[in-house]
Amino acid sequence: MTTHQSKGGRARAEKLTPEQRHEIASAAARARWTEASNLPKATHTGTLKIGEAEIPCAVLSDGTRLLTQAGFLQALGRSSKPKGRSQQPTDGLPPFLATRSLKPLITDEILATTVPVVFITPTGGKALGYRAELLPKVCDLFLEARAGGLLTAQQQPLALQSEMLVRSLAKVGIVALVDEATGFQNERDRDELHKLLSVYLSEERLAWAKRFPDEFYRQIYRLKGWKWPVGRAKTPYLGHITNDIVYDRLPEGVLPKLQELNPTDQDSKRRKFKHHQFLSENVGQPDLRDHILQILPLMKISKSWEMFKRHLDNAFPKPGTQIEMDVDPL
Repeated sequence: MTTHQSKGGRARAEKLTPEQRHEIASAAARARWTEASNLPKATHTGTLKIGEAEIPCAVLSDGTRLLTQAGFLQALGRSSKPKGRSQQPTDGLPPFLATRSLKPLITDEILATTVPVVFITPTGGKALGYRAELLPKVCDLFLEARAGGLLTAQQQPLALQSEMLVRSLAKVGIVALVDEATGFQNERDRDELHKLLSVYLSEERLAWAKRFPDEFYRQIYRLKGWKWPVGRAKTPYLGHITNDIVYDRLPEGVLPKLQELNPTDQDSKRRKFKHHQFLSENVGQPDLRDHILQILPLMKISKSWEMFKRHLDNAFPKPGTQIEMDVDPL
């Protein structure tokens, strides 16, 4: 349909020179670029699968985890493409909450978390999302509304879908699910490891001090059935044993970093320093001391090396390994 406004717009456009048209187009492009540059950007995207629902999700550069609006609707069993006005917020509420049945239950706290986030995808497009932590809250609202008899017959399937989602989310946190779906967990783990090592290790090698009591080595020799040395000379194999029962039981990533800081000399095949000299005084060395003090009793109650290792693996499993449980026979 042609209106007076559209006719006037075309008439004005026809009067513009090519230079003026170019300047207007450039200004519009600059405006779009300025808007895009001010929007948060997604560093990771993926698809979160919960039951039969496939929910597009993203992680922003500041670590915010988002689910798209379409993803929210699909997760609740509604059409992922709302029509007409249903795409827009109603009374300040997103489409998946804009129903009279839920209105009495929506608190100011929930309302504050429903602010949509416009962001730039890795491919440069714009998308609309909501904080991932909002999904379990929305599910709880539908379940509360069902319990209070507030839902219509047509809305009962929404409560059923919410119940299924809550059960799935109870097994693992929504943030962890988003991290796994987007691949952000690998980067998160690297960042967490970096933070850990920064406080666990010392930036400079500390002066040597005795950290392992003689009783620690005496118990190893007893459990191995070796003759306790009269002098200071001990088997070089002790280094491998110490890595296994001590350093490899410290937080994941610590031992590889220690081996990097304190490499084996190519000629002597020995390390120039002791690993504990690279542990920080405030965190790393106290943790090492506590670990040694805790495994000494396990050594003393064990009659063999094999028995000690079973006790050790149950009490202090290596990071990433499964614990073997001893089950008493009926």
